[in-house]
Amino acid sequence: MSEPLPAADVVRLERVGKTYGGDQPVTALAEVDVRFARGTMTAVMGPSGSGKSTLLHCAAGLDRPTSGRVVIGTTDLSTLSEKRLTELRRDRIGFIFQAFNLVGALTVEQNILLPARLAGSRPDPAWVAEVIDRVGLGHRLGHRPTQLSGGQQQRVAIARALVTRPEVIFCDEPTGALDTQTAAEVLGLLRAAVDRFGQTVIMVTHDPVAASYADRVLVLADGRIVRDMPQPGVQRIAEQLAMLDRRQRQPVASREG
Repeated sequence: MSEPLPAADVVRLERVGKTYGGDQPVTALAEVDVRFARGTMTAVMGPSGSGKSTLLHCAAGLDRPTSGRVVIGTTDLSTLSEKRLTELRRDRIGFIFQAFNLVGALTVEQNILLPARLAGSRPDPAWVAEVIDRVGLGHRLGHRPTQLSGGQQQRVAIARALVTRPEVIFCDEPTGALDTQTAAEVLGLLRAAVDRFGQTVIMVTHDPVAASYADRVLVLADGRIVRDMPQPGVQRIAEQLAMLDRRQRQPVASREG
């Protein structure tokens, strides 16, 4: 029987493994154990192929683990049908992606309210107004995504993720398509969502500067968490990634020796 999460935890991964392929399987995650606390921002980092995106997708219910389990709130995702899993993602999870994923035919306001409408619910108008004000889109509500800059489109995506008050927001390289200044503005909004609204944010990123906005940085290599660092700062993040990169470039024999 599934144990409920402690009040401070929103997401828990227990010995989560994920393997792809048939005759020559590839292990993307290898028995990962990790918890994500409520009201915190966590950055997930690692080299290409380290398993960071797979961890995000399994934690968000976008992909099912090969082994282990993922718990959101008190819900064990492995017990859910595809229909119930879809409902959970719609009602209790927010998503922010590098590509924004806005609906081009809809206005800014319609894109922001889309998750609530799909769920058949009406969000609190005062909350919607506060979110729109916070992301600075009040003067753009009638515009289409093509009429917005990349940074403005990402602001719409952040507002859309916040409007249903999800238990956790998952971000996949949310600043990857943005210039430095716009990226800083977007990261500031995500940080404010944690500090002001008590949101929980889990963000995959390759950028040490982006990761420095987080309360905690997880570094993955070969499907395992090899570093778990609280508020490490840009320099330490960069040093740890460089160290890991050098280690991975070494011949296997010298690493084992």
